[in-house]
Amino acid sequence: MGSFYNTREDSTMTSAMERGRTPAAAGAVTMGQSGVVQVAAAYLLRYGLVLVIAWIGFMKFTAYEAAGIQPLVANSPLMSWVYAIFSERAFSALLGVVEVGIAAMIALRSVSAKVSAIGSGLAAVMFLTTLTFLVSTPGWEPSLGGFPALSALPGQFLLKDVVLLGASVWSLGESLQAMEA
Repeated sequence: MGSFYNTREDSTMTSAMERGRTPAAAGAVTMGQSGVVQVAAAYLLRYGLVLVIAWIGFMKFTAYEAAGIQPLVANSPLMSWVYAIFSERAFSALLGVVEVGIAAMIALRSVSAKVSAIGSGLAAVMFLTTLTFLVSTPGWEPSLGGFPALSALPGQFLLKDVVLLGASVWSLGESLQAMEA
């Protein structure tokens, strides 16, 4: 391992000297550029997640979205019971309130890492729940031979939740780390 490190260090020193920089200055430039990219990525990931969750949440107040989620909820062993208690529109609106609340909690990261961590955890649970619809709602395209060919709705529509789950888990981890600092 020492040999690799020395080779890398030598290469950094050589390239830095060729450009007229000290090795430390060359490292600072590289770290600065990657740091800027990391900060920009973190903001895009967190606030992109907020935008998507809030947008979807506000859509839940429309008849269009209430009708759109009905087959997903009705076919879910985890959630089908809600239509015995709530109407299609009432449940959709309740879900909208929850989603907009989760988005707001995640967005509050600069104010409270704890609130953001709770919102991020709730988002992760939400996306894990929606991913179960891939199994419970008919979504394999029979004209393409069934599994693993996903239909556009609900299959491909739900598949994006894997990435949103990842963003939620990242946001949770980053917020928990900030709480420890």
